[in-house]
Parts: sequence; structure tokens; C-alpha cells
Amino acid sequence: MDTMVDLQLRAPANLASRRARVYWTVRAVPGWLVVGGLEALILLGSGATSAVVIPIVGVTAALALVHLIVMPQWRYRVHRWEITDTAVYTQAGWFTQERRIAPLARIQTVDTQRGPFEQVFGLANVTVTTASAKGPLKVHALDVAIADRLVDRLTERAQLAGGDAT
Repeated sequence: MDTMVDLQLRAPANLASRRARVYWTVRAVPGWLVVGGLEALILLGSGATSAVVIPIVGVTAALALVHLIVMPQWRYRVHRWEITDTAVYTQAGWFTQERRIAPLARIQTVDTQRGPFEQVFGLANVTVTTASAKGPLKVHALDVAIADRLVDRLTERAQLAGGDAT
């Protein structure tokens, strides 16, 4: 019965790296630059007057600022992970939030991923692939050292858990 208690879906305990907030902000800036550039091309090409341009640019700038301030803080509070003796727990999302749990005996592979931005910020993502049709569990924006320890620990615990990972 203890296994059933351990495998209840719940909020995981660990947060992403504190640097994730800056990382997510920096990752969002190019999207807003593209929006601003397209908006400028359209407005300049249309011959719109400043009475039209200023409010449109102001609204876009306000939306960008709110997004760049709120989104990283929100994601930091939501993105969580945890490993117990029996399972891996993850929680992620922005508007739609998802909690997942995978028994260690179901783990097939554990991988890390570090793109160029993650490397600059000293972050890594961990992907835990299981036999689930739902797909892999992902732990985003961890400090590299923590991600490496997580992979080692998951690999060790999955081997100890036995099972056929199906």
C-alpha cells in the first residue's frame, strides 16, 4: 500500500534553476522583436498616421513588457520536478499546466539536452522516456550539475527498480 501513496499525482518539490527566469526572458525577446519588425513594416507600408501608429506600437510594447515580466516568473513557479524511490514527478506549463508521474520501473532512457541558450546560462533539460503513449517526461532548465546528478540517480534507481520498462 505504501507504493500507492508514493505514486499519487501531486505537486513535485523541486523548482527549475533560478537562472531559468532570465533564460526564459532572453528566449522570448527575439519573438517580440519579430512582432515589432513586422508591425513596423506593415505600419510604414500602409502610410498610417502617427495617431494610428503610436497607439498600436504602444499596445504591442505594453504586451511585450507584460509578457517578458510575467511569463518567466510564472513558469518558474509552475515548472517543478522530483524523484522518489519509486517514481519521477514533473509539472510544467504556462496556461495549460500538466502534472505527470512515471514509475521508475517504466523508464527506458534518460537524456540531457543543452541548446546554445542553455549553454550560455549553464542550464540543461532532462528527458525521461518511458513506455507511456503520452510521451517522455521533461524537466526543464536545471543547473547542469543538478541535471547530471539527476540523470545518474534516475539511471541507478531505474536499474534497481527492475521491471521490463513496459
